[in-house]
Amino acid sequence: MLSCDICGETVTSEPDMKAHLIVHMENEIVCPFCKLSGVNYDEMCFHIETAHFEQNTLERNFERINTVQFGTSDNKKDNTLQCGMEVNSSILSGCASNHPKNSSQCLTKDNTLKHEAFYSESLTESRKFLKSREKQSGLTEVKGSIYETTYGPPECPFCGKTEEHSEDMETHVKTTHANLLDIPLEDCDQPLYDCPMCGLICTNYHILQEHVDLHLEENSFCQGMDRVQCSGDLQLAHQLQQEEDRKRRSEESRQEIEEFQKLQRQYGLDNSGGYKQQQLRNMEIEVNRGRMPPSEFHRRKADMMESLAIGIDDGKTKTSGIIEALHKYYQNAATDVRQVWLSSVVDHFHSSLGDKGWGCGYRNFQMLLSSLLQNDAYDDCLKGMSVPCIPKIQSMIEDAWKEGFDPQGASQLNNRLQGTKAWIGACEVYILLTSLRVKCHIVDFHKSTGPLGTHPRLFEWILNYYSSEGEGSPKVVCTSKPPIYLQHQGHSRTVIGIEEKKNRTLCLLIFDPGCPSREMQKLLKQDIEASSLKQLQKSMGNLKHKQYQIVAVEGALSPEEKVARRQDSQVFTAEKIP
Repeated sequence: MLSCDICGETVTSEPDMKAHLIVHMENEIVCPFCKLSGVNYDEMCFHIETAHFEQNTLERNFERINTVQFGTSDNKKDNTLQCGMEVNSSILSGCASNHPKNSSQCLTKDNTLKHEAFYSESLTESRKFLKSREKQSGLTEVKGSIYETTYGPPECPFCGKTEEHSEDMETHVKTTHANLLDIPLEDCDQPLYDCPMCGLICTNYHILQEHVDLHLEENSFCQGMDRVQCSGDLQLAHQLQQEEDRKRRSEESRQEIEEFQKLQRQYGLDNSGGYKQQQLRNMEIEVNRGRMPPSEFHRRKADMMESLAIGIDDGKTKTSGIIEALHKYYQNAATDVRQVWLSSVVDHFHSSLGDKGWGCGYRNFQMLLSSLLQNDAYDDCLKGMSVPCIPKIQSMIEDAWKEGFDPQGASQLNNRLQGTKAWIGACEVYILLTSLRVKCHIVDFHKSTGPLGTHPRLFEWILNYYSSEGEGSPKVVCTSKPPIYLQHQGHSRTVIGIEEKKNRTLCLLIFDPGCPSREMQKLLKQDIEASSLKQLQKSMGNLKHKQYQIVAVEGALSPEEKVARRQDSQVFTAEKIP
């Protein structure tokens, strides 16, 4: 740290001290009588006129003496003006002598005493001069003595060198101490250096280097702050992105859980109970609404418990004799039909309060099995069987899984069906029939093969299935072919025959487990109305689901063939119709 010897201010470097000294030299005006400083020129004049009136009067008297003695000619006026300029220059030189010689030198106390003696001697000599002003012959000598005593030679504030005139001293300071003043000289050959960052002119290369280093340090600090700010912004953005991703994943997980629970409810895997629980719950609702008397409730409950105990369907949803009624109808009516093929005898089963909404697969299996039980070709493999109830069918499928059929499908249903409302489809019907030694296969119509999403190949396949046994060309052909299990997304039905219209269009005859018994029994009347038959007839435009699967029965299996089929079912494949 460097301290200014004039004002005591401290600075950190030598260039700063140089700039500080220049401020003293260029701006500071010091009173020649009391050393007052820090005011401008006008204020200093007012100070001298008021505070130092006596001393100022003597100086004015001295100027008047010069005017009287030397006359009023223009030449003398010029001498007077020159004398005044020398006085002012001497005063400024005296003020300048108050500054230090360099950064490590300062004025001594003797200099201050010298200035005090200067004013004392000035007053004494002025009074002597006034007493002897009549002695004109010695005026020149007196004047010279006063001038020499009052205005001593100017002294350099940096090195102490004295000059006879202030102009010489100014030249000396600007030439010898230019590096301290940082004032470039026009006539000097010293090189100048411009700062490439701010344009500051330096006369010393090392000073310029230190100055540029300060710029670089400042830029480095700013860049560091920018990097810190940038790093903070990136961290905040990263945190916000992580929070957004977490919320998105949480929302997706919630939606997945909701969708999964919806699918569980849809497919009966939500642990809300099975056939028995639903049957009792729905019957209680019917009683509460007044649609079923309590006595009927208890009677149906007893019948259900008995049916579940023996594993045989109670037959309350069954309608028999429809195939025979259809044969008579087509023989005597249906003038728009060229030919019709019917399956072997089959009973219709519809959904009850215990399986409404999920039991279509089980009811279609009951229809198919009712036909096989009435067909002598399957007596060996189905000996002693009756149409089982839905819980019994679930138990039979679980037994087939335990034998090794379709392990992949078993795992998808958690190897459990009893006590649930789980849906079954073509695969479960296939393995159940195979486990009973009934030969069958699955055909997959995985895409539309006609215009507007229709499936003409499906109709052609079913026609070939039923017409393969026909001999001759009677209008109604009652085949020995079992009905066909027909599956599509969300529902399944049973195909019991096919019509060929006189215009060569095809129409399937379908049993739907969603159709109640009261509607099916209308087909048992002597004169079947065409409107009643429409619930069985499905034209090509009525079957526009994206994909269909059928399970077609082909005969009975030997025990060896059953084992082979069981092994094949471990890698389950279906015949695909392009």
